Amino acid sequence: MGSICKPKILALDFDGVICDGIREYFETAKKAYRVIWSQNINYDCDRLFGLFSQFRPVIETGWEMPVLLRAVILGYKAMDIESKWGLICTEILSKDNLKKEELILILDKTRDSSINFDLDHWLNLHSFYPEVIRELPKLLNSTIHLYIVTTKEGRFVKQLLKSKGIQFPENKIIGKEIKQPKYKTLSQILIHHEEKPQNLWFVEDLLKTLMSIYKQEELRGVKLFLANWGYNTTRTHSLAKKNGVFLLSLNQFSKNFSNWIKS
Repeated sequence: MGSICKPKILALDFDGVICDGIREYFETAKKAYRVIWSQNINYDCDRLFGLFSQFRPVIETGWEMPVLLRAVILGYKAMDIESKWGLICTEILSKDNLKKEELILILDKTRDSSINFDLDHWLNLHSFYPEVIRELPKLLNSTIHLYIVTTKEGRFVKQLLKSKGIQFPENKIIGKEIKQPKYKTLSQILIHHEEKPQNLWFVEDLLKTLMSIYKQEELRGVKLFLANWGYNTTRTHSLAKKNGVFLLSLNQFSKNFSNWIKS
């Protein structure tokens, strides 16, 4: 296989690329909601989960999850949540005099409490995409520099991978604790390995994140892939293709890299 069809560095998002944690997000969001708004959720649980799953693609980082529940419970229209999520999120925070930092703290404490109380239950709320999890050991044993770049706490990622018997190098898991956008992290990875942008491939399920990377001059040439099995929609699939992003399927992921860049 020629070097043009194989990355020297491969970076993967975690949620929506390696792991499907929608059940855990929902349970954690519900618990955090009760703390933030000091009230129980008076809403049909199955219907709420369905709407939460439907709108999950609008969420960029974890602290927004309880805010999404709030938006659903307050009756915001679906089309507004899908098209104006940033404005709605800001509106809810402002109305209830909340700060993002507070929500981050509450969410992490909620997650820690769940892990400490019943680790097995917490782990079982997550599932992994088989086609991806099967490839990780192979990639780790290859000459490719494999990274996980995520907005999830790195320690949670490590715990989840450990449950699947995967010992991922800690210094290759770059989580939200680094407190910087993913494009900056990717730039630092390139500098560290003294590699050119075209030798870095990045798989993400959020188109907005991919477009923020695409706009960075120093990252021109990085191959960007939207994981179509993650938290995105058919609308974002078509937008990705129009903006120089490769649409990647699970079937392609489990094949040779040359298959990844086939249109």
